[in-house]
Amino acid sequence: MLRELKILQFRSHRRAEIALDGRPVAIYGPNGAGKTNILEAVSLLSPGRGLRRAQADELMRRAEAVGWKLRAVTDTHEIETSALPGESRRVEIDGKAAPQVALAQILRVLWLVPSMDRLWIEGAEGRRRFLDRMVMSFTPAHAEVTLAYEKAMRERNRLLKDMVRDPNWYHALEAQMAEAGAAIRANRAEALTRIMQAQADAATAFPAAHLVLENEGPEDLAAAFDANRHRDMSAGRTLEGPHRADLLATYVEKDAPAAQCSTGEQKALLISLILANARALAGEDVVLLLDEVAAHLDSGRRAALYDEICAMGAQVMMTGTGAELFEALGPRGQYLEVIEGPQGSEVREATP
Repeated sequence: MLRELKILQFRSHRRAEIALDGRPVAIYGPNGAGKTNILEAVSLLSPGRGLRRAQADELMRRAEAVGWKLRAVTDTHEIETSALPGESRRVEIDGKAAPQVALAQILRVLWLVPSMDRLWIEGAEGRRRFLDRMVMSFTPAHAEVTLAYEKAMRERNRLLKDMVRDPNWYHALEAQMAEAGAAIRANRAEALTRIMQAQADAATAFPAAHLVLENEGPEDLAAAFDANRHRDMSAGRTLEGPHRADLLATYVEKDAPAAQCSTGEQKALLISLILANARALAGEDVVLLLDEVAAHLDSGRRAALYDEICAMGAQVMMTGTGAELFEALGPRGQYLEVIEGPQGSEVREATP
């Protein structure tokens, strides 16, 4: 698992070195001290733009503006990711340059952040992103398949906008999209099955969610792309396919759509899903990031959450404004206090 994390010129942190012993990590301190920045740094040990979906330049500490660097040591690998001003993010694994997608083979990094609280009532794009991160935790190659689909779709959309009518320009792109789209659908279906099975198998204090995918497009994507080319040309984009899918959830006990549940129930469903995702990955190196999750739970649910976290064996990092939020975790956890010092965020070991 993740054993060491070094943060340099990242967000509010000028320099921080954190040693992890495998216990759940409770990170506490006042708002704005830099707690979430630590979780964001860990989220960048996976492919993509991290839990805030930030551009590389947005991550560097503004006081010096010299770029940023993260270094992590796991049981088996050393990972370094960094970016200089104006440049894209770079990744090295064991001292050798590597593509971002290679990170998914080392750690399965999952997260739940406050911005996701409105997941069930906002647009489908956020739910697809949430789903595909879960899928990638089971099938790391899903990232590459999704990239291949999106690249081919962008090229097809460019032809559509340019009103290119010769079908020969489309055939190869649509074949690539159909092949990648079939893999995307299969990966998503398998992930949903594993998540719901993990919910069914667990004794948990959190509600179960029944998950369904809608608007994935027809089974024969290649034929659909060919048949709908004129309609897509009028719209200037591809109107059918897995890029239009939507993830719907039902609160099983109440048989109520998640979008119609209370704010607290929607949050509980998200926690249930992220815990089920982690449980379904038993045997993999899972890092679970929970930002400000304790503040939304009553004392009973907080205690239940900590019990489940300790039982599942995943590596968990949580944030909260005060140590009292983690009282029920007790000595089972490792504690870090984050304060705002004269030169930025400061991280220090604390006791429960």
